[in-house]
Amino acid sequence: MTLAEKIVYGHLDDAHNQDIERGKSYLKLRPDRVACQDATAQMALLQFMSAGLPNVAVPSTVHCDHLIEAQVGGAKDLSRAKDINKEVYDFLASSCAKYGLGFWKPGSGIIHQIILENYAFPGGLMIGTDSHTPNAGGLGMVAIGVGGADAVDVMADIPWELKCPKVIGVKLTGQMSGWTSAKDIILKVAGILTVKGGTGAIVEYFGPGVDTLSCTGMATICNMGAEIGATTSLFPYNARMGDYLKATTRPYIAEWADSFQHNLKADAGANYDQVIEIDLNTLEPHINGPFTPDLATPLSKFKEAVKANDWPAKLEVGLIGSCTNSSYEDMARSASIAQEALDHGLKAKSIFTITPGSEQIRATIEQDGQMATLNAAGGIVLANACGPCIGQWDRQDVPKGTKNSIITSYNRNFTGRNDANPQTHAFVASPELVTAMTFA
Repeated sequence: MTLAEKIVYGHLDDAHNQDIERGKSYLKLRPDRVACQDATAQMALLQFMSAGLPNVAVPSTVHCDHLIEAQVGGAKDLSRAKDINKEVYDFLASSCAKYGLGFWKPGSGIIHQIILENYAFPGGLMIGTDSHTPNAGGLGMVAIGVGGADAVDVMADIPWELKCPKVIGVKLTGQMSGWTSAKDIILKVAGILTVKGGTGAIVEYFGPGVDTLSCTGMATICNMGAEIGATTSLFPYNARMGDYLKATTRPYIAEWADSFQHNLKADAGANYDQVIEIDLNTLEPHINGPFTPDLATPLSKFKEAVKANDWPAKLEVGLIGSCTNSSYEDMARSASIAQEALDHGLKAKSIFTITPGSEQIRATIEQDGQMATLNAAGGIVLANACGPCIGQWDRQDVPKGTKNSIITSYNRNFTGRNDANPQTHAFVASPELVTAMTFA
């Protein structure tokens, strides 16, 4: 069996009587937990109230990360959001208290980074009311983005229905070097499978190259798997996940996962519906876009692509962070590049914004000095929220309708997504490449 099958079939509501055929059967499942972001949680909680139950049936959380608009900087933007959205936040907080959900207040962080740092665990099944819930696959969890009605079913103790997914295997061999990062793996996969190639399937990574990636790097890959239409993506449990669990004060989960490791990976000879192989030794950095996340251009060919397609060559804004690339590792890599630039007397030529994934990360980069470096380089630290990634960006530097280019470490770059300007050419790359290009 593949790892995806082990986890999904291990959560069947009635395993003995369940018909199982990939791509055809409809499975009734019992997820371990539910997560909701604040924009979708409002309707989900209103619907849950009509169930007449005293508490949610499974551990559930609400995360206030979608309603904070990026404008001038973290503290002021957060204060403004709390004022504008007070009624929503009060409703969510009181509802969570009444029905036994965890409540993460505005400013605490982005839903998927909070889940990774606190709740995700190997072998688990969770659903979340946001398309990038698969981020938790970086900790070996089948985590699937759903609509609010699906979340209500699970919170109300009703089995959740999912069409039995196919399984696409991505075999990683070799080891990355130079400027290549985990982000480039999913940028490459997006170019191969396109925005529809993963539809109806779980993308499962395996092979010797897996052990060369960090846990948050694996989460980045799973997060952006939503851009190929995949049901979710996941990695097998390994020592890098164990290290992350220990670093985020969950050593007991790492101990259990270590003892159960034989069942937290695919069996030898597991059958995949399709297999893609990527040699990390030869993988180079990629820049995807504009207007679609699957237009993948290797860095060595990017200059000629800009000229051939008449893309605006001047870079107006570089943005790092979002749920895709907002970990401590991402911030530290970008700060390292910024420090090197500062040492050579450079400052950012483009507007440079930074979105930490959680308050824990923001406080840690402040404590450890990365924030001071990013600020000195000309960076603006935004609130710990989705912000420009989902269009919550009050952009003022170019008039709407102006043809321009931006580059982000986000996951999605369809027309007008970030700033509502259909003439903005949004490119996607790793945080370190984004950082370098803001200086270039």
